[in-house]
Amino acid sequence: MKKSFFTLLFSFCALFSIAQIDVDDSFTLEIGLPNNFANAPNKFIMQGLICVSPSYQYAFKSGLAIGVGLHYTYFNINQFRVSEKVFGGIHNGAAYIKIGHEKFWGDFFGTDFGVKFGYLESYANTDLLRAKGMQFRRTQALYIEPTLAFILASDVNASFRLTVSYPFYGYSFSPEMIGVSTSLGYTASQIAKTNSALTVGFGYTFYFNGKKSSTGSDEE
Repeated sequence: MKKSFFTLLFSFCALFSIAQIDVDDSFTLEIGLPNNFANAPNKFIMQGLICVSPSYQYAFKSGLAIGVGLHYTYFNINQFRVSEKVFGGIHNGAAYIKIGHEKFWGDFFGTDFGVKFGYLESYANTDLLRAKGMQFRRTQALYIEPTLAFILASDVNASFRLTVSYPFYGYSFSPEMIGVSTSLGYTASQIAKTNSALTVGFGYTFYFNGKKSSTGSDEE
């Protein structure tokens, strides 16, 4: 069933695609769903609700691409998996630069892959922290995110994309970070692992320059 759905989706986009995009500078907005990995307590206690990333990118004729952008994710506490009553979550915000490769391989299909490097600030905001006199708990760290996108052009200025990425947030999560008074039985080695999250989402890209129609004439 899922295979048939994606086959129909790609066929639909191919049918209505009218443009070949000669990649230049562009703006992209991506929205996805993050799923925790690696750090055991983070994976068990926290659940990803949303990931949002706006960015600007310039691609050279060779396909080499350089970009800048922002990254935001929110992880909510699964209160049913914590012995103490706690409400709230963790906000992760980062600014980054990206180095990658973006290219269209035909009239409508392209790829964009690369690595984002940046600076991250994380804010844990829960009722238990506030009860202890803390508005939030702030953590600063490096941020690295390998990313891959499959692109389908919709016209000479725009495309849609399916994105898969794996951000490393550069800090370790422990139950104490959200105000819980114990480690809930997790070992030091489990807590020490860096937070990461497999993120799958969709995006929209607007291309500013360098477009061509399907007949090869310039579009101004």
